[in-house]
Amino acid sequence: MLIYKILRSGEWAALQAETETAGAPVDEADGFVHFSTLEQVRETVAKHFSEEEGLYILAFEADDLGEALKWEPSRGGALFPHLYGPLRLADVRWSRPLPLGLGGHVFPDDMT
Repeated sequence: MLIYKILRSGEWAALQAETETAGAPVDEADGFVHFSTLEQVRETVAKHFSEEEGLYILAFEADDLGEALKWEPSRGGALFPHLYGPLRLADVRWSRPLPLGLGGHVFPDDMT
């Protein structure tokens, strides 16, 4: 199962340069890396990144993240994937820009 992480362009560039990171500032503050499922990612972007440009969506295979990935209740009690460990470039399955269009962010057609 793929899960998704949204990064700002500077955060994505830092991950590419350093090969691992504790995540975005919110991840560092919370002590884990926030991910979303396919069903959750659009709402996550709308809620936390609605007017931001320069975003990237990264896909990760949940099983590849091992025991450091925990499923915990968040918005409305839904289970969200949280990574208690570093976000590693080696675990990225794919990344794509997430441009801001007239009606919001434009997600890739094929997110699998």
